[in-house]
Amino acid sequence: MREYVIMTDSCCDLTDHMAKELELTVVPLTVHIDGHDYPNLLDGSAISFEDFYGKIRGGVLATTSAANVGQFQEAMRPILAAGKDIVSINFSRALSTYQSACIAAQDMKEEFPDANIYVVDSLSASLGQGLLLYLTVQKKREGLSAQELVQWVEDNKLHIDHWFTVDDLNYLKMGGRLSAGAAFFGSMLSIKPVMHTSDEGKLVPVSKVRGRKASLKALIDKIAELGIEPSEQVMFICHADCEVEARAVAEEMKARYGVKEVYINYIGPVIGSHTGPNTMGIFFVGTKR
Repeated sequence: MREYVIMTDSCCDLTDHMAKELELTVVPLTVHIDGHDYPNLLDGSAISFEDFYGKIRGGVLATTSAANVGQFQEAMRPILAAGKDIVSINFSRALSTYQSACIAAQDMKEEFPDANIYVVDSLSASLGQGLLLYLTVQKKREGLSAQELVQWVEDNKLHIDHWFTVDDLNYLKMGGRLSAGAAFFGSMLSIKPVMHTSDEGKLVPVSKVRGRKASLKALIDKIAELGIEPSEQVMFICHADCEVEARAVAEEMKARYGVKEVYINYIGPVIGSHTGPNTMGIFFVGTKR
């Protein structure tokens, strides 16, 4: 069986430590803010998470760009030159990045005709993508070949539940996911949307609740509705600079469902640019999305 490397992009929002522990090759996207371009690095070394959220809380607008074909080629070439294959599991094509990886893979096949390069649309984002990668690496360590691993991802990716809430509706308005009127009246009434990532990899509003506390409870309730043996799972939480609340949510998940471990990390600048500060998401394995 040929040796292979799992590649992804920085929208997985894993900690840098975990990405290294999982032996992932990570291609960064880019955030443009305050007149500067910063790679969305997992360790926050280009722009710290605190600095980024401090800027957007202060009203600075941020835009983003996907990882380009050249970045993927640069990451793929040394792996292929070492005689290894690649399984690239990427940020949802409905949002960004996947197409660049596909084009890069086609180009690299011309340069390395004997190599196998598999590009997979995770249909996921943030730590939903991260959780899928975490589980995928466990399967690789069980001895699955690259081809078997790709099939496992395809069979299981729609069981990675993404449930999240945003605190400021204006960021959804700016991203075109909410009308100006709905954002205005929702903000006046302290309406918080409960959203998920659909089977098509798109961000979809599911319900609305009044107040932050109710929105966080609604996320936790989804585990009871959809979770498969929650007490046997490792679950993930992402947050946009609201770590104290995230830790409280993690403790509630453990108390209610006996979840054995919950990993918590920041939402990186690329996704945070579109969701705004105080966004929170939970990710787990469920019967369906």
